Amino acid sequence: MNIEETIKATNKLPESRRLILNILVTANHINDRIGEALKGFDLSIPQFNVLRILRGQKGKPANLSTIQERMVSRMSNTTRLVDKLIAKGLVERVTCEANRRKVEISITKKGLKFLQEVDPVIDNIETEITSRINSEENELINEKLNELRA
Repeated sequence: MNIEETIKATNKLPESRRLILNILVTANHINDRIGEALKGFDLSIPQFNVLRILRGQKGKPANLSTIQERMVSRMSNTTRLVDKLIAKGLVERVTCEANRRKVEISITKKGLKFLQEVDPVIDNIETEITSRINSEENELINEKLNELRA
């Protein structure tokens, strides 16, 4: 189904608007699919993003600012997300003894094990969503999306 049918547009849309709407509708579709899968793990997409950021630290802690910079959606309240993950035992917060204002966050062993369960589910969804395009198209789309953000 093309974007005009999806949004039930009655007039022909300018190409630039068609592209922007297509990107937004597609992003929402992907978020819905991933969000639905994560719901079964009692996890939101931003929480999942925080866990993956912390895993990417390879055992080194991160501060809230570092996590915020690396978030896919910077609209999220990082402190609240971290607090929820702490309550689930997936991350831990350590306050520096020398500088009480310095707080570092690390993923726990439970958090790493949890990601091992979640990752295959998300990998399958991502593979299924992108299965309709070949690797050359995938690479081209990635290049063009990078250009849009440049």
